[in-house]
Amino acid sequence: MSESEPVETTSLVSDEGQPPFRYDARLANEIEARWQERWETDGTFHSPNPAGLLAEGFEQMAGRRKFYALDMFPYPSGAGLHVGHPLGYIGTDVYARYLRMTGHHVLHAFGYDAFGLPAEQYAIDTGQHPRLTTQNNIDNMRRQLRRLGLGHDTRREIATTDLAFYRWTQWIFLKIFNSWCDERTGRARPIEELISEFTSGQRPAPDGRPWGELTAVEQRRAIDAHRLACISEELVNWCPGLGTVLANEEVTADGRSDVGNYPVYRRPLRQWMLRITAFAERLIDDLDLVDWTESIKLMQRNWIGASDGAYINLPVAGQSDLSIQVFTTRPDTLYGATYVVLAPEHPLVDQLVPGRWPDGTPASWTYPQGRETTSDESARAGIAAQVPWSPRAAVTAYQEMAGRLSDRQRTAGAYDKTGVFTGTYVINPITGEEIPVFLADYVLTGYGTGAIMAVPAHDQRDLDFAHEFGLDIRAVLEPPATWFAGHGINQTAPAVVWKTAFTGDGSYTEAPGPKLIGLSKQDGIAAAIDWLQAQDVGNGTRSYRLRDWLFSRQRYWGEPFPIVYDEHGLPIPLPEDALPVRLPEMPDFRSEPQEDETSDPVPPLARAKDWSTVELDLGDGVKRYRRELNTMPQWAGSCWYFLRYLDPANDRAFVDPDVERYWMAAPDAAQEGQGGVDLYVGGVEHAVLHLLYARFWHKVLYDLGYVSTKEPFRRLYNQGYILADAFTDQRGMYVPAAEVVEAAGGTLTYAGQPVTRRAGKMGKSLKNSVSPDEMYARYGADTLRLYEMAMGPLDTDRPWRTNDIVGVHRFLQRLWRAIIDETTGKIRVSDQPLDHESLQRLHRTIMIVRKDFEGLRFNTAIARLMELTSHAIKLAADNAGLPRAMAEPLVLMVAPLAPHVAEELWTRLGHGESLTYATFPEADDRLAAGEVITLPVQINGKTRFTINVSADASEEEIERILRSRHDFAQYTEGLAVKRLIIVPGKIANVVAR
Repeated sequence: MSESEPVETTSLVSDEGQPPFRYDARLANEIEARWQERWETDGTFHSPNPAGLLAEGFEQMAGRRKFYALDMFPYPSGAGLHVGHPLGYIGTDVYARYLRMTGHHVLHAFGYDAFGLPAEQYAIDTGQHPRLTTQNNIDNMRRQLRRLGLGHDTRREIATTDLAFYRWTQWIFLKIFNSWCDERTGRARPIEELISEFTSGQRPAPDGRPWGELTAVEQRRAIDAHRLACISEELVNWCPGLGTVLANEEVTADGRSDVGNYPVYRRPLRQWMLRITAFAERLIDDLDLVDWTESIKLMQRNWIGASDGAYINLPVAGQSDLSIQVFTTRPDTLYGATYVVLAPEHPLVDQLVPGRWPDGTPASWTYPQGRETTSDESARAGIAAQVPWSPRAAVTAYQEMAGRLSDRQRTAGAYDKTGVFTGTYVINPITGEEIPVFLADYVLTGYGTGAIMAVPAHDQRDLDFAHEFGLDIRAVLEPPATWFAGHGINQTAPAVVWKTAFTGDGSYTEAPGPKLIGLSKQDGIAAAIDWLQAQDVGNGTRSYRLRDWLFSRQRYWGEPFPIVYDEHGLPIPLPEDALPVRLPEMPDFRSEPQEDETSDPVPPLARAKDWSTVELDLGDGVKRYRRELNTMPQWAGSCWYFLRYLDPANDRAFVDPDVERYWMAAPDAAQEGQGGVDLYVGGVEHAVLHLLYARFWHKVLYDLGYVSTKEPFRRLYNQGYILADAFTDQRGMYVPAAEVVEAAGGTLTYAGQPVTRRAGKMGKSLKNSVSPDEMYARYGADTLRLYEMAMGPLDTDRPWRTNDIVGVHRFLQRLWRAIIDETTGKIRVSDQPLDHESLQRLHRTIMIVRKDFEGLRFNTAIARLMELTSHAIKLAADNAGLPRAMAEPLVLMVAPLAPHVAEELWTRLGHGESLTYATFPEADDRLAAGEVITLPVQINGKTRFTINVSADASEEEIERILRSRHDFAQYTEGLAVKRLIIVPGKIANVVAR
């Protein structure tokens, strides 16, 4: 946003009359370019491995404790970076630099998650090959990040689109394909061991016949049914307009594609699936092994969604050989089940629907509103002739309607309850009565069995549905008198009049079946399960919300599957020496759009006629095979990229075992399998799927003996977002924030028209991005690094204010001026010893800054360094130069935060080597142990929090500590600080309006 009055900025060119050696943007850019070149030439951040091609120099790291710092894998966007993107990258770099200075051997690498839809969509729109688009984006992002001075080992850079990388992605897929999960141990095992169990008779064949009596094709089908990577007919998000299947996250809340806004339909298609559900329990249990926040662990647990309950088999009335299995977490309420609901896509639907409606079927149960929209022309024609439509036509029409809704729409609860009677009844095993079976869109195939027993008295959705269709409502639990009073219901009134379901823990009512009177909820559930098992109509079980991972995409720009199909249509894995399977060169990357939801996908690779079929000798002589035409999803590469960083030049293995063990295994592990990446930093938006998928792949590799740790990421840290003002015009459309003008009275305009200020995450969509290139030019990279770290705690959101950055730039100018004569460029240091007060200040600062760095509290460390620099300025003035005993530790403490200027000052102080591995200052406890007092902080007259400060802290020092606190930002958010009254030793009072 521009302003009507000029804002003080730093020019690239020194103003006339300005001292020639002042630290301004011109000098900062010169220093930064020089040091970035030197670091690159010297290989300063190269981290040698214990073995392999990157082992040179490893002996020099002897005695240093290894540390693996990792940033979440970024997608190289065509728009380039804005200043919000590198927040986490700067944080990990600051911490990695600090660790190198405190005796650690640090691995910090960077790469690009480069496959994906944006580059492919751009190729479709422009005709430019996605490889070229991706490479251009990577080059630009690499340039922007290099300017930040990030200390990455550039030899380890990878991109998922590199052949040398996706060869190993395909190799890992083959390992998953050639594995199964032993249900007895919950661990992955090679598929050969399953075959051995079938052959020996240890494991019976699926249909009970001896294994040797099965044909070769039958044996293959039985084996394929156990593989961790398998082909299955699954309900997917099919988008005919794009010609592809979409992931849930690619579908909008109103059931359309986020690219192109095409309608999306739910329909079954044959797709590759990865059996992540086989690892559900381990994915929950092993969260105890990692140092993650409880909120992230809870998100993982909730996504997996473990539910203890029971499977209940409900016999279909009139069909003795057919039953519907439901899953319920409350088997103790079976007596209150008055109807059953299936997901519209349930596989038993076709077997349940009769030729005619049972006598007495209410018209409202037959989905009459669907007759006008059904694709069945004869059913529509029957409306005028008043011909009743059949159960089959009604059910088909309802399935068509539900197929147009996304899962989010179906479960949102904002729509009227709809459903259709299947024409079939099942028998409630407790009451012996027949209860109707409906289809309803609020039940999904993705949870439990895709079928529920509806207990309307104790579930609100079921109650609403029962009222809509006039179904019986029977209470199993007696609510307390207070519940009746609160809902205005007579305590003797039957449940059929309830408008609100009772979902609390009431007392059991008298009922047939298991004896529940007087039992607690937990004991009642256990008693109900015992009864079900005794009656042979059910059993206790654990179910999961987690579904198997849909792993197919009808896209070009992704990893090809290392799979071919034979004449039986069965998948065959390619041998490892056939890898990588390369993407063919193609001029047209579009999936073929289809006319309607009933058509099948035709992937782009189908156009590569010379590639899509291939002649191979796979052990039975040369034959023609059909390639898999789908590609892997973008998630594939991000599941294991951190392992390739360890050994990127290895062409014989995806990682050398000794190298993997050195960087990943915990040196002080108390038990086998402990360890993982020492620090993983990224946004909370990846807290579920990326982490789950990466953990799943890692566990398979661990079970097969390829990695040494049970979990990939030992410690996870989520950085906050950078927020920025955004502005909308009178149409509600966002306008470029940089072109908004604020008049003296606060009026905001764009192109002369009034606009409204909005708050939001910085990004392209809100048109409020600020390029780091602009900040480099105006202030230098060190200033941008410092500002992003000083804005607030690393794990919280913080607002961007371009005009505030000048404050940290002035800090660097003061630091420079304390050591360098701005007129001559010579150092101004002396060998005078420090006075006792300065020694105390220095060592207190060292002690606090060390603790702040170790706790990733970079903002408070910066506040302390600013205080010490202010004192250094006074020392330099009083002593005709800054004592070296203050100058050198001050520069070393600033180095992780502003490495370029620190390196320059360190060199000018007479040191020939880079300070990258210089020893970080250590505090003398006796000198650092000054008296610390606690000050209350009042905001508008109310005490909100306290701060700890030195007893002799100045007002300026107290203010800096106060403003660096998260509490201060929290309590003054949206307010302007009018006055800040500090009484040293007593109180700090903030007046904000």
